[in-house]
Amino acid sequence: MRTTARILTALLAIASPGANVFAQATLKAVFANDFLIGASINRAQFFEEDKIGAAIVKTHFNTISPENILKWESVHPKPGQYAFEAPDRYVDFGVKNNMFVIGHTLVWHNQTPKWVFEDEKGKPVTGDVLLSRLRDHILTVVGRYKGRINGWDVVNEALNEDGTMRQTPWLKIIGEGYIVKAFQYAHQADPKAELYYNDYSLENEAKRAGAIALIKKLLAQNIPVKAVGLQGHDKLDWPSVDQQDATITAFADLGVKVNITELDIDVLPSASQYRGADVTVNYDLREKLNPYKNGLPEAIQAQLARRYADLFRVFLKHRKDITRVTFWCVKDSDSWLNDWPVRGRTSYPLLFDRQGKTKSAFEAVIEAAAKSSKD
Repeated sequence: MRTTARILTALLAIASPGANVFAQATLKAVFANDFLIGASINRAQFFEEDKIGAAIVKTHFNTISPENILKWESVHPKPGQYAFEAPDRYVDFGVKNNMFVIGHTLVWHNQTPKWVFEDEKGKPVTGDVLLSRLRDHILTVVGRYKGRINGWDVVNEALNEDGTMRQTPWLKIIGEGYIVKAFQYAHQADPKAELYYNDYSLENEAKRAGAIALIKKLLAQNIPVKAVGLQGHDKLDWPSVDQQDATITAFADLGVKVNITELDIDVLPSASQYRGADVTVNYDLREKLNPYKNGLPEAIQAQLARRYADLFRVFLKHRKDITRVTFWCVKDSDSWLNDWPVRGRTSYPLLFDRQGKTKSAFEAVIEAAAKSSKD
Protein backbone atom coordinates (compact mmCIF):
# COMPACT_ATOMS: atom_id res chain seq x y z
CA MET A 1 0.00 0.00 0.00
CA ARG A 2 1.24 3.49 -0.83
CA THR A 3 0.53 4.92 2.63
CA THR A 4 2.32 2.11 4.45
CA ALA A 5 5.32 2.28 2.15
CA ARG A 6 5.65 6.02 2.58
CA ILE A 7 5.52 5.82 6.37
CA LEU A 8 8.08 3.05 6.49
CA THR A 9 10.51 4.86 4.24
CA ALA A 10 10.04 8.07 6.18
CA LEU A 11 10.86 6.29 9.41
CA LEU A 12 14.02 4.89 7.84
CA ALA A 13 15.20 8.35 6.97
CA ILE A 14 14.25 10.03 10.21
CA ALA A 15 15.88 7.27 12.26
CA SER A 16 19.32 8.04 10.87
CA PRO A 17 19.76 11.77 10.29
CA GLY A 18 22.99 12.69 8.55
CA ALA A 19 23.75 9.07 7.67
CA ASN A 20 25.18 7.89 4.39
CA VAL A 21 22.60 8.29 1.62
CA PHE A 22 22.63 4.60 0.75
CA ALA A 23 21.34 3.62 4.20
CA GLN A 24 18.22 5.73 3.80
CA ALA A 25 14.97 5.82 1.95
CA THR A 26 15.30 7.05 -1.61
CA LEU A 27 13.53 10.12 -2.90
CA LYS A 28 12.39 8.38 -6.06
CA ALA A 29 10.75 5.60 -4.03
CA VAL A 30 9.03 7.96 -1.64
CA PHE A 31 7.52 10.03 -4.46
CA ALA A 32 6.96 7.13 -6.87
CA ASN A 33 3.20 7.61 -6.93
CA ASP A 34 3.32 11.41 -7.05
CA PHE A 35 5.81 12.78 -9.57
CA LEU A 36 9.27 12.19 -10.97
CA ILE A 37 12.06 13.49 -8.78
CA GLY A 38 15.34 14.64 -10.29
CA ALA A 39 18.42 16.81 -10.36
CA SER A 40 20.53 18.67 -12.86
CA ILE A 41 23.86 16.93 -13.26
CA ASN A 42 27.29 18.11 -14.35
CA ARG A 43 29.94 16.54 -16.55
CA ALA A 44 31.85 14.95 -13.66
CA GLN A 45 28.68 13.17 -12.58
CA PHE A 46 27.52 11.74 -15.89
CA PHE A 47 31.11 10.79 -16.78
CA GLU A 48 31.12 9.20 -13.29
CA GLU A 49 34.30 10.97 -12.24
CA ASP A 50 32.43 12.41 -9.26
CA LYS A 51 31.68 9.00 -7.74
CA ILE A 52 29.69 10.35 -4.82
CA GLY A 53 27.56 12.62 -6.97
CA ALA A 54 26.90 9.92 -9.57
CA ALA A 55 25.91 7.45 -6.87
CA ILE A 56 23.46 9.94 -5.32
CA VAL A 57 21.88 10.51 -8.72
CA LYS A 58 21.47 6.79 -9.38
CA THR A 59 20.12 6.13 -5.90
CA HIS A 60 17.68 8.98 -5.44
CA PHE A 61 16.56 10.33 -8.81
CA ASN A 62 14.59 9.03 -11.78
CA THR A 63 14.91 12.07 -14.00
CA ILE A 64 17.93 14.19 -14.92
CA SER A 65 18.59 17.56 -16.55
CA PRO A 66 21.94 18.77 -17.93
CA GLU A 67 23.42 21.86 -16.35
CA ASN A 68 25.21 23.24 -19.40
CA ILE A 69 26.22 20.73 -22.05
CA LEU A 70 23.07 21.11 -24.19
CA LYS A 71 23.05 24.91 -24.12
CA TRP A 72 23.90 26.38 -27.51
CA GLU A 73 27.42 27.61 -26.68
CA SER A 74 28.39 24.13 -25.53
CA VAL A 75 26.75 21.88 -28.10
CA HIS A 76 26.97 24.18 -31.15
CA PRO A 77 29.89 26.57 -30.52
CA LYS A 78 30.66 27.47 -34.16
CA PRO A 79 28.76 27.49 -37.45
CA GLY A 80 28.43 23.91 -38.68
CA GLN A 81 30.34 22.57 -35.67
CA TYR A 82 28.59 20.47 -33.06
CA ALA A 83 30.15 19.02 -29.91
CA PHE A 84 28.25 15.86 -29.07
CA GLU A 85 30.71 13.87 -26.93
CA ALA A 86 29.48 15.20 -23.58
CA PRO A 87 25.77 15.25 -24.52
CA ASP A 88 26.06 11.67 -25.77
CA ARG A 89 27.52 10.59 -22.43
CA TYR A 90 24.81 12.49 -20.56
CA VAL A 91 22.03 10.80 -22.52
CA ASP A 92 23.70 7.40 -22.24
CA PHE A 93 23.91 7.83 -18.46
CA GLY A 94 20.20 8.58 -18.23
CA VAL A 95 19.09 5.81 -20.56
CA LYS A 96 21.33 3.22 -18.89
CA ASN A 97 19.85 4.11 -15.50
CA ASN A 98 16.22 4.10 -16.71
CA MET A 99 15.74 7.81 -16.15
CA PHE A 100 13.42 10.33 -17.79
CA VAL A 101 15.98 12.44 -19.66
CA ILE A 102 15.50 16.20 -20.09
CA GLY A 103 17.11 18.43 -22.73
CA HIS A 104 17.95 21.94 -21.53
CA THR A 105 17.69 24.25 -23.42
CA LEU A 106 17.05 24.93 -27.13
CA VAL A 107 16.34 28.68 -27.23
CA TRP A 108 17.79 31.14 -24.73
CA HIS A 109 19.31 34.59 -24.98
CA ASN A 110 22.17 33.65 -22.62
CA GLN A 111 24.94 31.14 -23.36
CA THR A 112 24.26 31.51 -27.08
CA PRO A 113 27.28 32.49 -29.22
CA LYS A 114 27.27 35.89 -30.94
CA TRP A 115 27.71 34.26 -34.35
CA VAL A 116 24.16 32.93 -34.14
CA PHE A 117 22.79 36.46 -34.40
CA GLU A 118 25.45 38.09 -36.60
CA ASP A 119 26.76 37.91 -40.15
CA GLU A 120 30.45 37.72 -41.10
CA LYS A 121 30.74 41.51 -40.64
CA GLY A 122 29.28 41.46 -37.14
CA LYS A 123 25.96 42.95 -38.24
CA PRO A 124 22.58 41.48 -37.16
CA VAL A 125 21.35 38.83 -39.57
CA THR A 126 17.91 38.94 -41.13
CA GLY A 127 14.94 37.16 -39.61
CA ASP A 128 15.02 34.51 -42.33
CA VAL A 129 18.69 33.75 -41.70
CA LEU A 130 18.19 33.49 -37.95
CA LEU A 131 15.17 31.24 -38.40
CA SER A 132 17.23 29.02 -40.69
CA ARG A 133 19.96 28.77 -38.03
CA LEU A 134 17.37 28.04 -35.36
CA ARG A 135 15.77 25.31 -37.46
CA ASP A 136 19.12 23.71 -38.24
CA HIS A 137 20.13 23.73 -34.59
CA ILE A 138 16.89 22.24 -33.30
CA LEU A 139 16.50 19.61 -36.01
CA THR A 140 20.11 18.54 -35.54
CA VAL A 141 20.19 18.44 -31.75
CA VAL A 142 16.68 17.15 -31.05
CA GLY A 143 16.89 14.79 -34.01
CA ARG A 144 20.10 13.23 -32.73
CA TYR A 145 18.41 12.27 -29.45
CA LYS A 146 14.99 11.38 -30.83
CA GLY A 147 13.38 8.78 -28.60
CA ARG A 148 16.14 9.09 -25.97
CA ILE A 149 15.65 12.59 -24.60
CA ASN A 150 12.09 12.52 -23.33
CA GLY A 151 11.38 16.21 -22.79
CA TRP A 152 12.86 19.53 -23.94
CA ASP A 153 12.94 23.00 -22.44
CA VAL A 154 12.25 24.55 -25.83
CA VAL A 155 12.21 28.23 -24.87
CA ASN A 156 13.84 29.55 -21.72
CA GLU A 157 13.18 32.87 -19.97
CA ALA A 158 11.43 34.81 -22.73
CA LEU A 159 9.67 37.22 -20.33
CA ASN A 160 10.57 40.32 -18.35
CA GLU A 161 9.62 40.68 -14.69
CA ASP A 162 6.54 42.69 -15.66
CA GLY A 163 5.34 39.92 -17.97
CA THR A 164 6.24 41.64 -21.23
CA MET A 165 8.39 39.96 -23.86
CA ARG A 166 12.10 40.19 -23.10
CA GLN A 167 13.99 42.20 -25.73
CA THR A 168 16.36 39.42 -26.75
CA PRO A 169 18.08 39.12 -30.14
CA TRP A 170 15.54 36.41 -30.97
CA LEU A 171 12.66 38.84 -30.47
CA LYS A 172 14.36 41.83 -32.09
CA ILE A 173 15.37 39.96 -35.24
CA ILE A 174 12.50 37.50 -35.73
CA GLY A 175 9.65 38.88 -33.64
CA GLU A 176 7.37 36.99 -31.24
CA GLY A 177 6.96 34.25 -33.81
CA TYR A 178 10.34 32.79 -32.84
CA ILE A 179 8.68 30.99 -29.95
CA VAL A 180 6.08 29.34 -32.18
CA LYS A 181 8.75 28.32 -34.67
CA ALA A 182 10.99 26.85 -31.97
CA PHE A 183 8.19 24.61 -30.73
CA GLN A 184 7.24 23.61 -34.25
CA TYR A 185 10.82 22.69 -35.13
CA ALA A 186 11.22 20.67 -31.93
CA HIS A 187 7.97 18.81 -32.56
CA GLN A 188 9.03 18.12 -36.12
CA ALA A 189 12.36 16.71 -34.94
CA ASP A 190 10.78 14.41 -32.34
CA PRO A 191 6.96 14.23 -32.36
CA LYS A 192 6.89 12.11 -29.19
CA ALA A 193 9.08 14.32 -27.02
CA GLU A 194 7.41 16.48 -24.38
CA LEU A 195 7.93 20.21 -24.99
CA TYR A 196 8.10 22.86 -22.28
CA TYR A 197 8.28 26.59 -21.67
CA ASN A 198 10.63 27.33 -18.74
CA ASP A 199 11.06 30.51 -16.66
CA TYR A 200 11.80 31.91 -13.21
CA SER A 201 9.77 34.15 -10.86
CA LEU A 202 6.45 33.06 -12.35
CA GLU A 203 5.16 33.09 -8.78
CA ASN A 204 5.11 36.90 -9.06
CA GLU A 205 1.71 37.99 -10.32
CA ALA A 206 2.80 40.25 -13.21
CA LYS A 207 5.23 37.79 -14.72
CA ARG A 208 2.79 34.93 -14.19
CA ALA A 209 0.11 36.87 -16.08
CA GLY A 210 2.50 37.33 -18.99
CA ALA A 211 3.33 33.63 -19.04
CA ILE A 212 -0.34 32.69 -18.93
CA ALA A 213 -1.02 34.96 -21.90
CA LEU A 214 1.92 33.43 -23.78
CA ILE A 215 0.81 29.85 -23.15
CA LYS A 216 -2.76 30.69 -24.17
CA LYS A 217 -1.48 32.09 -27.48
CA LEU A 218 0.59 29.00 -28.12
CA LEU A 219 -2.23 26.62 -27.30
CA ALA A 220 -4.61 28.59 -29.52
CA GLN A 221 -2.21 27.92 -32.40
CA ASN A 222 -2.14 24.19 -31.58
CA ILE A 223 1.45 24.36 -30.37
CA PRO A 224 2.08 21.20 -28.32
CA VAL A 225 3.15 22.73 -25.00
CA LYS A 226 3.07 19.84 -22.57
CA ALA A 227 4.11 21.72 -19.44
CA VAL A 228 5.30 24.99 -17.96
CA GLY A 229 8.53 24.82 -16.00
CA LEU A 230 8.62 26.83 -12.77
CA GLN A 231 12.33 27.15 -12.11
CA GLY A 232 11.99 27.31 -8.35
CA HIS A 233 15.09 29.36 -7.54
CA ASP A 234 13.58 30.20 -4.18
CA LYS A 235 14.51 32.12 -1.05
CA LEU A 236 13.84 31.32 2.57
CA ASP A 237 11.04 33.90 2.49
CA TRP A 238 9.92 33.78 -1.16
CA PRO A 239 7.66 32.72 -2.76
CA SER A 240 4.99 32.38 -0.13
CA VAL A 241 3.08 29.13 0.11
CA ASP A 242 0.04 30.95 -1.25
CA GLN A 243 2.01 32.25 -4.24
CA GLN A 244 3.32 28.78 -5.02
CA ASP A 245 -0.13 27.26 -4.72
CA ALA A 246 -1.77 29.93 -6.89
CA THR A 247 0.89 29.63 -9.59
CA ILE A 248 0.55 25.88 -9.98
CA THR A 249 -3.23 26.21 -10.03
CA ALA A 250 -3.13 28.95 -12.68
CA PHE A 251 -1.14 26.89 -15.17
CA ALA A 252 -3.00 23.67 -14.44
CA ASP A 253 -6.22 25.55 -15.22
CA LEU A 254 -4.87 26.14 -18.74
CA GLY A 255 -4.77 22.39 -19.30
CA VAL A 256 -0.99 22.04 -19.19
CA LYS A 257 1.14 20.21 -16.66
CA VAL A 258 3.58 21.89 -14.29
CA ASN A 259 7.24 20.99 -13.79
CA ILE A 260 9.35 22.32 -10.93
CA THR A 261 12.54 22.46 -12.94
CA GLU A 262 15.46 24.08 -11.07
CA LEU A 263 14.64 23.90 -7.40
CA ASP A 264 17.04 25.30 -4.82
CA ILE A 265 16.68 27.58 -1.81
CA ASP A 266 19.13 30.42 -1.25
CA VAL A 267 19.98 30.78 2.44
CA LEU A 268 22.55 33.56 2.02
CA PRO A 269 21.98 37.30 2.54
CA SER A 270 20.66 39.14 -0.52
CA ALA A 271 23.20 41.33 -2.27
CA SER A 272 20.46 43.67 -3.52
CA GLN A 273 16.71 44.01 -3.82
CA TYR A 274 16.76 41.88 -6.97
CA ARG A 275 14.95 38.57 -6.41
CA GLY A 276 15.03 36.96 -9.85
CA ALA A 277 17.46 34.47 -11.40
CA ASP A 278 19.10 36.34 -14.27
CA VAL A 279 22.54 34.75 -14.66
CA THR A 280 24.05 38.03 -15.89
CA VAL A 281 23.51 39.74 -12.52
CA ASN A 282 26.73 39.95 -10.49
CA TYR A 283 27.85 41.72 -7.30
CA ASP A 284 31.18 42.08 -5.54
CA LEU A 285 32.01 39.73 -2.68
CA ARG A 286 31.72 41.31 0.74
CA GLU A 287 32.26 39.65 4.11
CA LYS A 288 28.69 40.18 5.27
CA LEU A 289 27.37 38.45 2.15
CA ASN A 290 29.26 35.23 2.96
CA PRO A 291 28.50 34.61 6.65
CA TYR A 292 28.56 30.78 6.68
CA LYS A 293 32.04 29.96 5.36
CA ASN A 294 32.61 27.46 8.16
CA GLY A 295 29.22 25.78 8.12
CA LEU A 296 25.51 26.53 8.27
CA PRO A 297 24.21 27.27 11.78
CA GLU A 298 21.66 24.82 13.12
CA ALA A 299 19.01 27.54 13.25
CA ILE A 300 19.37 28.18 9.51
CA GLN A 301 19.49 24.44 8.81
CA ALA A 302 16.16 24.13 10.60
CA GLN A 303 14.74 27.07 8.68
CA LEU A 304 15.82 25.50 5.39
CA ALA A 305 14.23 22.19 6.39
CA ARG A 306 10.93 23.88 7.25
CA ARG A 307 11.00 25.76 3.97
CA TYR A 308 11.49 22.61 1.91
CA ALA A 309 8.75 20.86 3.86
CA ASP A 310 6.34 23.73 3.19
CA LEU A 311 7.09 23.70 -0.54
CA PHE A 312 6.77 19.94 -0.87
CA ARG A 313 3.43 20.03 0.90
CA VAL A 314 2.24 22.34 -1.87
CA PHE A 315 3.75 20.10 -4.57
CA LEU A 316 2.07 17.05 -3.07
CA LYS A 317 -1.25 18.86 -2.89
CA HIS A 318 -0.93 19.32 -6.67
CA ARG A 319 0.46 15.86 -7.44
CA LYS A 320 -2.13 15.40 -10.21
CA ASP A 321 -0.87 18.51 -11.99
CA ILE A 322 2.89 18.20 -11.37
CA THR A 323 4.85 15.66 -13.41
CA ARG A 324 8.38 16.43 -12.23
CA VAL A 325 10.31 18.10 -9.40
CA THR A 326 13.97 18.65 -10.29
CA PHE A 327 16.62 20.13 -8.01
CA TRP A 328 19.21 22.37 -9.62
CA CYS A 329 22.40 20.43 -8.86
CA VAL A 330 23.02 17.45 -6.60
CA LYS A 331 25.21 18.56 -3.69
CA ASP A 332 25.78 21.95 -2.07
CA SER A 333 29.28 22.04 -3.54
CA ASP A 334 27.87 21.75 -7.08
CA SER A 335 25.43 24.63 -6.79
CA TRP A 336 25.59 27.67 -9.04
CA LEU A 337 24.63 29.71 -5.94
CA ASN A 338 28.22 29.44 -4.72
CA ASP A 339 29.06 31.88 -7.52
CA TRP A 340 25.78 33.70 -8.23
CA PRO A 341 25.00 36.51 -7.86
CA VAL A 342 28.23 36.87 -5.85
CA ARG A 343 31.30 34.82 -6.76
CA GLY A 344 33.17 32.88 -4.10
CA ARG A 345 30.45 32.36 -1.53
CA THR A 346 29.65 29.18 0.40
CA SER A 347 26.04 28.22 -0.23
CA TYR A 348 23.81 25.49 1.19
CA PRO A 349 20.71 25.32 -1.02
CA LEU A 350 20.14 21.58 -1.51
CA LEU A 351 19.25 18.34 0.32
CA PHE A 352 22.79 16.90 0.19
CA ASP A 353 25.80 18.60 1.78
CA ARG A 354 29.28 18.99 0.32
CA GLN A 355 30.25 15.45 1.31
CA GLY A 356 27.10 13.95 -0.16
CA LYS A 357 25.45 13.37 3.22
CA THR A 358 21.79 14.11 3.71
CA LYS A 359 20.78 17.24 5.59
CA SER A 360 17.83 17.87 7.85
CA ALA A 361 16.10 19.30 4.77
CA PHE A 362 16.20 15.81 3.23
CA GLU A 363 14.47 14.35 6.25
CA ALA A 364 11.90 17.15 6.21
CA VAL A 365 11.02 16.37 2.60
CA ILE A 366 10.66 12.65 3.39
CA GLU A 367 8.49 13.44 6.40
CA ALA A 368 6.30 15.77 4.31
CA ALA A 369 5.64 12.87 1.96
CA ALA A 370 4.80 10.56 4.86
CA LYS A 371 2.35 13.06 6.32
CA SER A 372 0.79 13.68 2.92
CA SER A 373 0.09 9.96 2.50
CA LYS A 374 -2.13 10.09 5.61
CA ASP A 375 -4.31 12.90 4.22
